[in-house]
Amino acid sequence: MKDVHKFDHDPDGLLFDPGSRSAMTAFAGGGDTLALEAAAAVRTAAQALERMRAHGSEGRGLSSGAMDLLMRLSLAGDDGLSIGDLAAAAGVSSRNVTGLVDTLEREGLARRGPDPQDRRSVLVRVTPEGRAWIEAFRTPTERAMAAVFHGFTPDELGGLRHLCLRLAANQQRLSEHLNAARETR
Repeated sequence: MKDVHKFDHDPDGLLFDPGSRSAMTAFAGGGDTLALEAAAAVRTAAQALERMRAHGSEGRGLSSGAMDLLMRLSLAGDDGLSIGDLAAAAGVSSRNVTGLVDTLEREGLARRGPDPQDRRSVLVRVTPEGRAWIEAFRTPTERAMAAVFHGFTPDELGGLRHLCLRLAANQQRLSEHLNAARETR
C-alpha cells in the first residue's frame, strides 16, 4: 500500500500534513484546528505502526488484538488466564476476547482448557507453537521499531509515550463521566 501522506514544516519547524490541515480547516469552519490535526496525526501514526506490525507478523494475519492476547498469555505461564481476565486486562468485552481466542486456537498458538479451580470457567494457555511464534516475531519487531523511531531521543520516546497515555487517560475519564451521566438519567 502506497503512503498518501505528504508532510511539510510549519513556521516553528514542526511537521504537519497539509492535506489534513486543509480538511480540518474546512471541517472547523476556519476555526482553530490544532487539536483536530493532532488527533489526525495520532491516527496516521497508529496506522503506520499497524502497517509495520502487520508486515512483521510473517503472513500469520494476526490482528493487534490477537497479538496483545498472545503476549499476555505468554506472561501468564502454564496457569493461563480466563476469558474474563483477558477481557479486563485488554479493556475489551468477553465476546471480543472469545473471537480473538478462536483465532489464536485456529492458528495453533493458544488453547482452551478447564480451570481446575472452577468447573464453570475455562482457561486459555499459550501453546509451545505460540511461544515459538513470539520468539520468532521478537527480532523483526525490534528492528522495525528501531527503524520507525530512528532519530528519537530517549526523552522524546518517553514524552511520546506519556502524551499517548495522557490521551488514553483523558478518553477513559470522559467515557466514565459519560457512563455515569447516562446512569443518572
